[in-house]
Amino acid sequence: MQDEILTEFLNEATEFLDGLERDLLGVESGKDPASVVAETFRAFHTMKGTAGFLGFDDLRMLAHAGEDLLAAIRDGETTWTKEVTDVLLQVLDGLRMAVAVAAGEHQGLDAKAHAELIARLRAMTAPKSAGTPGSPERAASPQPKPPEPLFKPAAPPPKRLEPAQQAAPPPAPESPPPQGALSPSRPAASEAEHATPEASSTLRVPVPVLDRLMNLVGELVLARNQLLCHEAAREDARLAATSQRIDQLTAGLQEAVMKARMQPIDTVFSRLPRVARDAAQLCGKEVRLTPSGHETELDKTLLEAIKDPLAHVVRNAVDHGIERPEARRAAGKPPEGTVSIRAFHDGGHVTVEVTDDGAGVNLERVRQKAVANGIIGAEEAARLPERQVLELLFRPGFSTAEAVTAISGRGVGMDVVRTNVERIGGSVELTSRPGHGTTVRIRVPLTLVIVPSLIVASGEARYAVPQANLVELVRVAPEREERMIVEMQGTSLLRLRGTILPLVDLGSVLGGGPAPRSSDGARQLVVLSAAGRQFGLVVDDVSDTEEIVVKPLGRQLQRLGIFAGATVRGDGRVALVLDVLGLARRTGVLAEGAERADAVQRATETALVPRRPFLILRGKDDGRMAIALGEVTRLEEFGPSEIERVGEGEAVQYRDTILPLVRLSALLTERRHRPRRPEPPPDGEKLQVMVQEWQGKPIGLLVDAVLDVVEEAAQIDSSRARPGVSGCAVIQGRITEVLDTAALLAHRFAPAEGRGGGA
Repeated sequence: MQDEILTEFLNEATEFLDGLERDLLGVESGKDPASVVAETFRAFHTMKGTAGFLGFDDLRMLAHAGEDLLAAIRDGETTWTKEVTDVLLQVLDGLRMAVAVAAGEHQGLDAKAHAELIARLRAMTAPKSAGTPGSPERAASPQPKPPEPLFKPAAPPPKRLEPAQQAAPPPAPESPPPQGALSPSRPAASEAEHATPEASSTLRVPVPVLDRLMNLVGELVLARNQLLCHEAAREDARLAATSQRIDQLTAGLQEAVMKARMQPIDTVFSRLPRVARDAAQLCGKEVRLTPSGHETELDKTLLEAIKDPLAHVVRNAVDHGIERPEARRAAGKPPEGTVSIRAFHDGGHVTVEVTDDGAGVNLERVRQKAVANGIIGAEEAARLPERQVLELLFRPGFSTAEAVTAISGRGVGMDVVRTNVERIGGSVELTSRPGHGTTVRIRVPLTLVIVPSLIVASGEARYAVPQANLVELVRVAPEREERMIVEMQGTSLLRLRGTILPLVDLGSVLGGGPAPRSSDGARQLVVLSAAGRQFGLVVDDVSDTEEIVVKPLGRQLQRLGIFAGATVRGDGRVALVLDVLGLARRTGVLAEGAERADAVQRATETALVPRRPFLILRGKDDGRMAIALGEVTRLEEFGPSEIERVGEGEAVQYRDTILPLVRLSALLTERRHRPRRPEPPPDGEKLQVMVQEWQGKPIGLLVDAVLDVVEEAAQIDSSRARPGVSGCAVIQGRITEVLDTAALLAHRFAPAEGRGGGA
């Protein structure tokens, strides 16, 4: 019985301390101090009595000293100041440590620091108290009647008996022992008596019990998958109906158990205001934390996993993001900076964004630090695009801090955040706008036990790819392969909508040789994301999506670093689960330790010419010419009878205006100051005209024939340039002259300036 009371007390004390911290920090945000004092005093008073009953003297003495200070504020003997908030927060830290000692999670308290904190509390109350300074009690002067204890014996509920209600311990010397829940915001005993139906509707369940339930549900999901697989292979209506019913029940049970494990992210958010406040004080800054999305729920295991990374990101935002008040005033900003935290559901994931309104990341400073630390060379740093400069912040040991302080400059930075988040199947991204602030986006799955996955094939084996890392599927047809897949410096690269992605062949990584093509010659690619970088995975085939239950691997497979676990599929066969992050690191895709991949990416971005649309024209002697499609406003056709002569040129009536016409062949052959008289249009043929803008007016270029419109990454050889021709390029496998129509028209119309008349 004593063990049950102790366990209940320790669990509730932890929750009560978290709630008290929110209340204390709320005073600085405008919350009424009187209400905070009343709630906090009752909670301290109850904890003091319970700790005394259980024999935790260190905890009792500290709670009693904190109670004395709150009583002095309540009685008007002292006022609430920032110093009061500081010392009460230190009391909460001391109580947390004392609770950890009582739970056996810590060896013991720092006796000197504990005594100094109690002495400081007594010094703050002694001058205005009637008792002897340093006395453990404030009973020397008449005191108001203490509030009724939060714990009060209650009649046992008819169906279920709470552990803390099974027996009422005898009263303690100083205050009654606990009989119910610790909560700083709980109403007085008289009000609580009417809340018993609501209180009895909850039950505290140990986490190991929920873990066991989740494991059993996972096994049930495997059995369900096997049943569905057998049912699909048989034509049995009764079996099909039974399978569907079991499928529905399994899905419902899975959802219920997962919901039981879910907790609001507010349990993590509640600790962040204290983190931001402490960091701001150390940095001499004014910072306000504005969280939103408190109700967003996440698996308890994942909540524990992101607690420290989130605290580090918030601390980093205050230290490196928010400017000092004088700098903010100079930039036209309010002296108080803002760090906002937003949590929301995103499909099968939860996304947490931490955004500050600071100065943003100084990219040049990051480049300089990277060069000074020997991470990259100066020339390489100057060529780095913004995205890769931001990726440098995730390098191990990288820091922009000028000196080692209590919160920065020790080489433990964003790399630890990313590593810890990726261990649970999540991802971390960072974006920044100079002068406006920085956003760190953390994305984690809802649960780790049952994972939606894509099944892919390599050889005879099947592998599961977590959908958390899946971006899209790409099928490269044979006729598009030459344009989409290129080889550069021994690495295959994929051109995907203007983005260059490294390619990894799963068969080659596993030692089975390159992936074969499909029956029609196409290649199957799976675009994946890891550590903020995308890459393509070449596979033999793509099957279907499945909900898999991840099982641990043996040591031999763990050492490979490319598998996250294994699963049993519906047909009874085992499929290995790919560790996308480990696969990316193994193949050199990521920036961390992958200088080769970085060099390929930079070389690709600088050497490959962007794809541009071209209009292909027929040239002289069946040659080919090209013009950038962006230079052409419209393509039109006119009959010979519509062409009229105007002076030495030609024109056509076009959209209520006169459109001057110039033959392209004449432009390319005539001498600059002696324009050749145009030939009459051939009878019976339509003339193709490219309408362009020239000096704010439309003009038409008569061409022999428009052959095609293509999109090519054309590298123009300017050594073959001539007036009106930028040079030559290989387009559609043929050498093609690329025209500069602006130069051609300037060449044609310069002599005619001031002459008036038509073209």
